[in-house]
Amino acid sequence: MPRESFDDLLAFIAVARERSFTRAAAKLGVTQSALSHSIRELEEKLGLRLLTRTTRSVSPTEAGERLLQTAAPRIEEIKAELQALRELHEKPVGTFRISAAEHSVDSILWPKLAKFLLDYPGIKIEININYGMVDIVAERYDAGVRLGNDVAKDMIAVRIAPDLRMVIVGASSYFENHPIPLTPQDLALHNCIALRLPTHDSLYAWELIKEGHEIKVAAQGQWVFNSGSQILKAALAGFGLAYLPEDMVQEQVNVGRLKQVLEDWSPTFPGYHLYYPSRRQASKGFTLLVNALRYSY
Repeated sequence: MPRESFDDLLAFIAVARERSFTRAAAKLGVTQSALSHSIRELEEKLGLRLLTRTTRSVSPTEAGERLLQTAAPRIEEIKAELQALRELHEKPVGTFRISAAEHSVDSILWPKLAKFLLDYPGIKIEININYGMVDIVAERYDAGVRLGNDVAKDMIAVRIAPDLRMVIVGASSYFENHPIPLTPQDLALHNCIALRLPTHDSLYAWELIKEGHEIKVAAQGQWVFNSGSQILKAALAGFGLAYLPEDMVQEQVNVGRLKQVLEDWSPTFPGYHLYYPSRRQASKGFTLLVNALRYSY
């Protein structure tokens, strides 16, 4: 419907309800002559008289009454929906879908958002655990979480965690039957618990860095997982060496269940970042979510 026809329809509804051009004009903030012109325009387009006018009253014709009963409720529904959308922008409500790797969910998203949702019962969070580089726009996610150097340049990125250090660990029981590796090359002689990423045909290569020198080691062993928590379980059971985030294994290292090796080759990566499209019109709820996750130095 052309904009002018919609305006004419609104003018008709106001007059038909108020039964007065004077009151309808005051309500719409227009002149009576402009209102009369709008009604004439609508009647000419429809080829029907919609209002019966006398010097003392205005009332809908049969066609006008039919139009009022069918059009007015729909206009009210549209107004109500627009108001609901405005409230969605202004109030902390809504469902937000986030794609994230398992470790970031366990270490960052769960502890922070569990507290956040207690304060905002109108907000819902849906988290999809995925190690791949998901196209959050195509997959209709509101945001994603990845390490800082993996975030696309056209996204807004907000740091939500400190830098992440990766370490190699093995169980004490494993080292009872295997020598401690002293160089990255020694890993070829060990049972390495591997990680397979959904976006890679091959296994994830362990990235080791020392004094600017980088080596990638192809992890080979009896176990391959697509989950860090399962790799940790296998390492604790003595099945081999694991390459995992330091904070994920630190407690086990402290109590002696795991031993860290090749410490001087342990690399540090930019911490987890929440990222989302730069063109996004952020709602109040999403803004609160971002602030709840934002990392404070």
